[in-house]
Amino acid sequence: MTEQDRHSSAEQRLGTVGIAHRPVDAREATTANLAWWDADADDYQAEHGDFLGDADFVWCPEGLREADAGLLGEVRGRRVLEVGCGHAPCARWLAAAGARPIGLDLSAGMLRHGKRANARTGRDIPLLQATAEQLPLGTATVDMAFSAFGALPFVASIETVFAEVRRVLRPGGRWVFAVTHPMRWIFPDDPGPNGLTATQPYFDRTPYVEVDAAGRATYVEYHRTLGDYVRALAATGFRLVDLVEPEWPEGHTRVWGQWSPLRGKLFPGTAIFSTRAPDGGA
Repeated sequence: MTEQDRHSSAEQRLGTVGIAHRPVDAREATTANLAWWDADADDYQAEHGDFLGDADFVWCPEGLREADAGLLGEVRGRRVLEVGCGHAPCARWLAAAGARPIGLDLSAGMLRHGKRANARTGRDIPLLQATAEQLPLGTATVDMAFSAFGALPFVASIETVFAEVRRVLRPGGRWVFAVTHPMRWIFPDDPGPNGLTATQPYFDRTPYVEVDAAGRATYVEYHRTLGDYVRALAATGFRLVDLVEPEWPEGHTRVWGQWSPLRGKLFPGTAIFSTRAPDGGA
């Protein structure tokens, strides 16, 4: 099944008939994206499960692994929260490295695959269903948190998410997250030559919305500029330590949605923000 076929399958289940660019509040976005990821979970796993593995930590379609990048630092004995965990392969890799991970995701469909992967690997990672805007954890109960393309593109307010992450982090805790590089917003989601021509204004932050025949959102994705991320981090008390833009590796031939060797050799597809909470606590 190709990426296009996979999306078509979910769109048919949800009755998607078109695309709009319009404001979307948190309630509508949560409802739409919960339904989308539940509808798409099986096909997503069939398409990407082998690449992601059951117990591997891949930050991005470029294939950057935590084993090589070390963006979280020492994890042994640390309580680590994964925000938007999918079927939680990163959390299982962390468990093998001696961490005490928790996986959180909005989608029951994705967490169902997470439970199956727990059974396959024998690693019983705690899996929680919740929105990233309301983390069901106590204050200052987590040593570090991360997100590898989970949750952040689909929430109405990254400031709300960042504030929640800071609340649950202990003083000085790391918060590291990977998102689609904001400059990709200006190009079509096309891995081929048509994806090399800018068509969408970088500064237009109007959400991308897929809708059904009644105009209800069936999928919502938000765009933020690099500056938007930096300002949101500063507003919620995080210190930016590094911004990693993984280069496309030599010999890496995998096409994942809009990611491809053609585009990867010309401009970045991923931005990974490495940050820390204040040492003084929340």
